Amino acid sequence: MAEKNVENSPDQSRRSFLKYTGTAIGGVVVGGVIGSAISGGFTKKSTTPTPSPSPSASPQAQAGMDYNRAPMFFNQAQLQITEAAAERIFPKDESGPGATELGVAFYIDHQLASPWGVNARTYRTGPFVKGEATQGDYLSIQRHELITMGLQSMEETSKSKYTKSFVELAPEEQDAILTSMEKGEINVVNGVTGKTFFNQFRVLVMEGVYSDPLYGGNKDMQGWKMRKYPGNQMSYTNIMDKDQFAVMEPRSLHDHFVH
Repeated sequence: MAEKNVENSPDQSRRSFLKYTGTAIGGVVVGGVIGSAISGGFTKKSTTPTPSPSPSASPQAQAGMDYNRAPMFFNQAQLQITEAAAERIFPKDESGPGATELGVAFYIDHQLASPWGVNARTYRTGPFVKGEATQGDYLSIQRHELITMGLQSMEETSKSKYTKSFVELAPEEQDAILTSMEKGEINVVNGVTGKTFFNQFRVLVMEGVYSDPLYGGNKDMQGWKMRKYPGNQMSYTNIMDKDQFAVMEPRSLHDHFVH
């Protein structure tokens, strides 16, 4: 039987490769992480100056960006109509910012993109019977369909009545269309009136003004600050014994996550 040639075995060849790679091909390996470990470079300071980060990548610039204000459901036209309509329902005045500055349109957009927008936890089996005036409608369409079709009806009404897009109308003209929706004078689809759309839309606007900023609206907690609402505080023990109203800097759920 021939004697096994250990020197030429695969394992020996691999060991030889690893042994000599660092010296024979030093420019490739020694210059990298393995080479740094071999030469003690993990504790050695590099003589190559570290390039300074660009202004766009600075922490200060990143901190000023609000990634929560990005559409997840609406297209650009729908987002603009939503923003314009929400501003008429909650306009800016001497008390503070309006729906636009508070990011309400993004709150509505995020809600429609969520399971809530497709009625994920709602009983959805018919018959879909028109309810009494005190009951409201049992909708045969999903919430995101109600809102998008309502916005489309507003846009069509605007173009037929004023020959302009809703976002191009004067405030009083926008109010006139919203009033018609509120009164049920404009149909949305399948017997669903503008009143149903308006009631749901108005609720969403108010939620966007006063909900936690984590959900896209109430930017910088300005909605809470207008009401002197403290937001999500961990404890009130430090003010429980005070007789006068205590104004607290509001806190978001996000504050508890990052601290």
